[in-house]
Amino acid sequence: MRIRLDIAYDGTHFRGWATQPTLRTVQGTLEAALARIVGSDVRFVVAGRTDAGVHASGQVAHVDLDERQWSRIEARHGRAAQDPAGSIAGRMRGVLGAYSDVTVTRSTAAPEGFDARFSAVWRRYRYRLADGLAGYDPLRRADTTSIRGRLDERAMDEAARTLIGLHDFAAYCKPREEATTIRTLLDYRWERDADGVLVAEVKADAFCHSMVRALVGACAAVGEGRLDVSDLVVLRDALTRTSEFKVLAARGLTLTEVGYPADELLAARAEQTRARRDRESD
Repeated sequence: MRIRLDIAYDGTHFRGWATQPTLRTVQGTLEAALARIVGSDVRFVVAGRTDAGVHASGQVAHVDLDERQWSRIEARHGRAAQDPAGSIAGRMRGVLGAYSDVTVTRSTAAPEGFDARFSAVWRRYRYRLADGLAGYDPLRRADTTSIRGRLDERAMDEAARTLIGLHDFAAYCKPREEATTIRTLLDYRWERDADGVLVAEVKADAFCHSMVRALVGACAAVGEGRLDVSDLVVLRDALTRTSEFKVLAARGLTLTEVGYPADELLAARAEQTRARRDRESD
């Protein structure tokens, strides 16, 4: 039985998503919680691995439960229970605790062909950046990066939009061996919210390591006047990492949503994505 899990977490005290020996991670915490419920080890597959300090309000994962594990879920509520898969979220919240920094907001029986990672067609992130105009709000210190001075949000928004499209984003990614840096940036924009905080919305088919924080840092440099709007495309097309801008802190970044196709297209999408990744790694 494959279960889809919708997940939210405050990444401040996690060393990222992926399990690491002796370190506290989101994956490790969730797998340990579910293992207590089903009586044996489980393994999560996630839509997008987040780095240390990055948050999520719309993360998605799946887990495959074998017959014995699933029977424990059914036994708890009886085989005639209307939605045993839906009960998993509540039981995991009970194990995690009332004020946990990670939670499962929903659990459902995954439709046929669903793969949290490979069926996804896009991921959306939000970045919160407070400059001198917005000021400092101690109640939002965990999910907002602060920067000195006043930033030009119009120039930042204009610069962001020049990067949209299918490109090689090697200049905006931390390289990983045998991993492609070609991505389709579907949307990138900046605006101020009601409190004056600069908020970026960034959407792509997928992101490479540290890509969003690099894109944000480049636009912040434009907002400060250290780079021109046109410089971001020039830097991108150079295909090499640069010291012209800083990769901004993880604390301001939140994964807000993962997009999937209609149920009948899930399996085809997963197969297509796997084939593309295989070609790109050759």
